Amino acid sequence: MDEMITVNNVSKNFISRGNSDTLALKGVSFSLEHGETLGIVGESGSGKSTVAKLITGLISPTKGEIRICDNDIQRQKGENPLELYSKIQMVFQNPVESFNPRKTLGYSIGESLRNRGFSASAASTMVAELLEKVGLTAEFATKYPHQVSGGQCQRAAIARALAVEPNILVCDEATSALDVTVQKQIMELLDELRKTRDLSIIFICHNLALVQSFCDRVIVLYDGVIVEQGRPNDIINNPQAEYTKSLVDSIL
Repeated sequence: MDEMITVNNVSKNFISRGNSDTLALKGVSFSLEHGETLGIVGESGSGKSTVAKLITGLISPTKGEIRICDNDIQRQKGENPLELYSKIQMVFQNPVESFNPRKTLGYSIGESLRNRGFSASAASTMVAELLEKVGLTAEFATKYPHQVSGGQCQRAAIARALAVEPNILVCDEATSALDVTVQKQIMELLDELRKTRDLSIIFICHNLALVQSFCDRVIVLYDGVIVEQGRPNDIINNPQAEYTKSLVDSIL
Protein backbone atom coordinates (compact mmCIF):
# COMPACT_ATOMS: atom_id res chain seq x y z
CA MET A 1 0.00 0.00 0.00
CA ASP A 2 1.08 3.58 -0.63
CA GLU A 3 1.79 5.75 2.39
CA MET A 4 -0.39 8.86 2.48
CA ILE A 5 1.20 10.24 5.65
CA THR A 6 4.56 9.43 7.19
CA VAL A 7 5.41 10.82 10.63
CA ASN A 8 9.03 10.14 11.50
CA ASN A 9 10.41 10.74 15.02
CA VAL A 10 8.35 13.89 15.54
CA SER A 11 8.48 15.90 18.75
CA LYS A 12 6.65 19.12 19.59
CA ASN A 13 7.74 21.47 22.32
CA PHE A 14 5.43 24.34 23.30
CA ILE A 15 7.27 27.26 24.86
CA SER A 16 5.16 28.82 27.59
CA ARG A 17 5.64 32.05 29.50
CA GLY A 18 8.25 31.71 32.19
CA ASN A 19 10.87 29.00 32.24
CA SER A 20 8.83 25.82 31.78
CA ASP A 21 8.27 24.27 28.35
CA THR A 22 5.70 21.62 27.50
CA LEU A 23 6.84 18.63 25.47
CA ALA A 24 3.53 17.62 23.91
CA LEU A 25 4.93 14.89 21.63
CA LYS A 26 8.07 12.85 22.13
CA GLY A 27 9.58 11.02 19.16
CA VAL A 28 6.31 9.89 17.59
CA SER A 29 6.44 7.78 14.40
CA PHE A 30 3.56 6.26 12.41
CA SER A 31 2.12 6.09 8.91
CA LEU A 32 -1.29 6.22 7.22
CA GLU A 33 -1.73 3.92 4.25
CA HIS A 34 -3.84 4.62 1.18
CA GLY A 35 -7.50 3.83 1.86
CA GLU A 36 -6.85 3.17 5.55
CA THR A 37 -8.71 4.57 8.54
CA LEU A 38 -6.29 5.10 11.40
CA GLY A 39 -7.64 5.76 14.89
CA ILE A 40 -5.67 7.78 17.44
CA VAL A 41 -6.92 7.43 21.00
CA GLY A 42 -5.90 8.79 24.37
CA GLU A 43 -7.17 10.96 27.18
CA SER A 44 -7.21 14.76 27.14
CA GLY A 45 -3.63 16.04 27.08
CA SER A 46 -2.19 12.89 25.51
CA GLY A 47 -1.13 14.74 22.34
CA LYS A 48 -3.93 13.74 19.96
CA SER A 49 -4.88 17.25 18.82
CA THR A 50 -1.21 18.21 18.57
CA VAL A 51 -0.79 15.37 16.05
CA ALA A 52 -3.79 16.68 14.06
CA LYS A 53 -2.42 20.23 13.97
CA LEU A 54 1.04 19.02 12.93
CA ILE A 55 -0.08 16.86 10.02
CA THR A 56 -2.45 19.57 8.71
CA GLY A 57 0.30 22.19 8.88
CA LEU A 58 -1.37 24.37 11.51
CA ILE A 59 1.77 24.12 13.66
CA SER A 60 5.33 23.00 12.91
CA PRO A 61 7.26 20.18 14.58
CA THR A 62 10.14 20.99 16.89
CA LYS A 63 11.93 17.90 15.63
CA GLY A 64 11.33 15.18 13.04
CA GLU A 65 9.77 14.92 9.60
CA ILE A 66 6.20 14.77 8.33
CA ARG A 67 5.49 13.72 4.75
CA ILE A 68 2.11 14.04 3.03
CA CYS A 69 1.79 11.96 -0.15
CA ASP A 70 5.62 11.71 -0.09
CA ASN A 71 6.11 15.50 0.11
CA ASP A 72 7.95 17.01 3.06
CA ILE A 73 5.24 19.12 4.70
CA GLN A 74 7.60 21.91 5.80
CA ARG A 75 9.21 22.35 2.38
CA GLN A 76 5.88 22.03 0.59
CA LYS A 77 4.35 24.71 2.80
CA GLY A 78 6.85 27.24 1.54
CA GLU A 79 6.55 26.29 -2.12
CA ASN A 80 2.87 25.74 -2.81
CA PRO A 81 0.60 25.72 0.25
CA LEU A 82 -2.61 25.44 -1.79
CA GLU A 83 -1.41 22.16 -3.30
CA LEU A 84 -0.64 20.80 0.17
CA TYR A 85 -3.99 21.82 1.65
CA SER A 86 -5.85 20.27 -1.28
CA LYS A 87 -4.46 16.88 -0.24
CA ILE A 88 -5.51 17.03 3.42
CA GLN A 89 -8.48 18.57 5.21
CA MET A 90 -9.62 18.64 8.83
CA VAL A 91 -13.00 18.32 10.52
CA PHE A 92 -12.98 19.86 14.00
CA GLN A 93 -14.64 18.92 17.28
CA ASN A 94 -16.94 21.94 17.54
CA PRO A 95 -18.54 22.50 14.13
CA VAL A 96 -20.23 25.81 15.00
CA GLU A 97 -16.98 27.38 16.18
CA SER A 98 -15.17 26.17 13.03
CA PHE A 99 -17.33 28.46 10.87
CA ASN A 100 -17.29 32.24 10.58
CA PRO A 101 -20.49 33.25 12.44
CA ARG A 102 -20.97 36.25 10.14
CA LYS A 103 -20.95 34.20 6.94
CA THR A 104 -23.50 31.71 5.64
CA LEU A 105 -22.61 28.02 5.50
CA GLY A 106 -22.71 28.23 1.72
CA TYR A 107 -20.23 31.08 1.63
CA SER A 108 -17.78 29.19 3.86
CA ILE A 109 -18.13 25.92 1.95
CA GLY A 110 -17.60 27.73 -1.37
CA GLU A 111 -14.59 29.77 -0.25
CA SER A 112 -12.00 27.21 -1.31
CA LEU A 113 -13.77 26.80 -4.65
CA ARG A 114 -13.63 30.54 -5.35
CA ASN A 115 -9.97 30.56 -4.32
CA ARG A 116 -9.36 27.91 -6.97
CA GLY A 117 -10.93 30.09 -9.67
CA PHE A 118 -14.53 28.88 -9.72
CA SER A 119 -17.01 31.55 -10.77
CA ALA A 120 -19.65 32.57 -8.22
CA SER A 121 -22.36 30.61 -10.06
CA ALA A 122 -20.21 27.51 -10.51
CA ALA A 123 -19.21 27.59 -6.84
CA SER A 124 -22.86 27.95 -5.82
CA THR A 125 -23.82 24.91 -7.91
CA MET A 126 -20.97 22.87 -6.43
CA VAL A 127 -21.92 23.93 -2.87
CA ALA A 128 -25.47 22.67 -3.43
CA GLU A 129 -24.11 19.33 -4.70
CA LEU A 130 -21.76 19.00 -1.72
CA LEU A 131 -24.56 19.73 0.75
CA GLU A 132 -26.70 17.03 -0.84
CA LYS A 133 -23.79 14.57 -0.70
CA VAL A 134 -23.60 15.00 3.08
CA GLY A 135 -27.36 14.63 3.55
CA LEU A 136 -28.43 18.28 3.62
CA THR A 137 -30.61 20.22 1.18
CA ALA A 138 -29.30 23.07 -0.95
CA GLU A 139 -31.28 25.53 1.21
CA PHE A 140 -28.73 25.08 3.99
CA ALA A 141 -26.34 27.24 1.95
CA THR A 142 -28.32 30.32 3.05
CA LYS A 143 -28.25 29.47 6.76
CA TYR A 144 -25.79 30.73 9.36
CA PRO A 145 -23.96 28.36 11.73
CA HIS A 146 -26.11 29.30 14.74
CA GLN A 147 -29.31 28.57 12.80
CA VAL A 148 -28.69 24.83 12.41
CA SER A 149 -28.21 21.91 14.80
CA GLY A 150 -24.79 20.58 15.79
CA GLY A 151 -25.19 17.54 13.57
CA GLN A 152 -26.27 19.63 10.59
CA CYS A 153 -23.36 21.99 11.14
CA GLN A 154 -20.92 19.07 11.27
CA ARG A 155 -22.32 17.76 7.98
CA ALA A 156 -21.71 21.22 6.51
CA ALA A 157 -18.16 21.14 7.91
CA ILE A 158 -17.58 17.80 6.16
CA ALA A 159 -18.95 19.32 2.93
CA ARG A 160 -16.49 22.21 3.32
CA ALA A 161 -13.63 19.74 3.76
CA LEU A 162 -14.69 17.77 0.67
CA ALA A 163 -14.86 20.91 -1.49
CA VAL A 164 -11.14 20.73 -2.27
CA GLU A 165 -11.37 17.01 -3.09
CA PRO A 166 -8.79 15.90 -0.50
CA ASN A 167 -7.02 12.56 -0.39
CA ILE A 168 -6.90 12.61 3.42
CA LEU A 169 -9.50 13.60 6.00
CA VAL A 170 -8.45 14.30 9.58
CA CYS A 171 -11.33 14.09 12.05
CA ASP A 172 -10.31 15.60 15.40
CA GLU A 173 -12.97 14.48 17.91
CA ALA A 174 -15.46 15.20 15.11
CA THR A 175 -18.34 13.38 16.84
CA SER A 176 -17.66 13.96 20.53
CA ALA A 177 -19.85 17.09 20.80
CA LEU A 178 -22.86 15.28 19.29
CA ASP A 179 -25.50 13.14 20.93
CA VAL A 180 -25.41 9.37 20.35
CA THR A 181 -28.04 9.31 17.58
CA VAL A 182 -26.43 12.12 15.59
CA GLN A 183 -23.01 10.64 16.23
CA LYS A 184 -24.14 7.41 14.59
CA GLN A 185 -25.42 9.34 11.56
CA ILE A 186 -22.11 11.19 11.14
CA MET A 187 -20.16 7.93 11.46
CA GLU A 188 -22.33 6.35 8.76
CA LEU A 189 -21.72 9.39 6.55
CA LEU A 190 -17.95 9.18 7.04
CA ASP A 191 -18.03 5.44 6.29
CA GLU A 192 -19.93 6.07 3.06
CA LEU A 193 -17.59 8.89 2.02
CA ARG A 194 -14.40 6.91 2.61
CA LYS A 195 -15.74 4.20 0.27
CA THR A 196 -17.18 6.42 -2.46
CA ARG A 197 -14.34 8.98 -2.41
CA ASP A 198 -11.43 6.63 -1.70
CA LEU A 199 -10.48 8.68 1.35
CA SER A 200 -7.73 7.88 3.81
CA ILE A 201 -8.87 8.99 7.28
CA ILE A 202 -7.21 9.80 10.56
CA PHE A 203 -9.90 9.49 13.23
CA ILE A 204 -8.88 11.10 16.52
CA CYS A 205 -11.14 10.10 19.36
CA HIS A 206 -11.21 9.34 23.08
CA ASN A 207 -13.90 6.68 22.57
CA LEU A 208 -12.16 3.33 22.08
CA ALA A 209 -15.43 1.53 21.29
CA LEU A 210 -16.15 3.95 18.44
CA VAL A 211 -12.64 3.49 17.08
CA GLN A 212 -13.06 -0.30 17.22
CA SER A 213 -16.16 -0.14 15.02
CA PHE A 214 -14.70 2.28 12.46
CA CYS A 215 -10.92 2.02 12.18
CA ASP A 216 -8.58 -0.46 10.51
CA ARG A 217 -5.74 0.28 12.91
CA VAL A 218 -5.33 2.23 16.13
CA ILE A 219 -2.56 4.15 17.90
CA VAL A 220 -2.73 4.66 21.66
CA LEU A 221 -1.14 7.92 22.85
CA TYR A 222 -0.22 8.63 26.45
CA ASP A 223 1.67 11.72 27.58
CA GLY A 224 2.93 12.41 24.06
CA VAL A 225 4.23 8.89 23.44
CA ILE A 226 2.77 6.00 21.42
CA VAL A 227 2.40 3.22 23.98
CA GLU A 228 0.68 0.71 21.72
CA GLN A 229 -0.55 0.28 18.15
CA GLY A 230 -2.22 -2.43 16.12
CA ARG A 231 -5.63 -3.66 15.02
CA PRO A 232 -8.47 -2.43 17.26
CA ASN A 233 -9.75 -5.91 18.11
CA ASP A 234 -6.25 -7.11 19.04
CA ILE A 235 -5.61 -4.14 21.29
CA ILE A 236 -9.00 -4.29 23.00
CA ASN A 237 -8.93 -8.06 23.47
CA ASN A 238 -5.28 -8.22 24.52
CA PRO A 239 -3.91 -4.81 25.58
CA GLN A 240 -0.21 -4.80 26.41
CA ALA A 241 0.38 -1.37 27.96
CA GLU A 242 -1.02 -0.59 31.39
CA TYR A 243 -2.52 2.64 30.08
CA THR A 244 -4.30 0.78 27.27
CA LYS A 245 -5.65 -1.71 29.82
CA SER A 246 -7.17 1.18 31.77
CA LEU A 247 -8.77 2.56 28.59
CA VAL A 248 -10.24 -0.84 27.78
CA ASP A 249 -11.51 -1.30 31.34
CA SER A 250 -13.33 2.03 31.08
CA ILE A 251 -15.52 0.76 28.20
CA LEU A 252 -16.27 -2.68 29.64
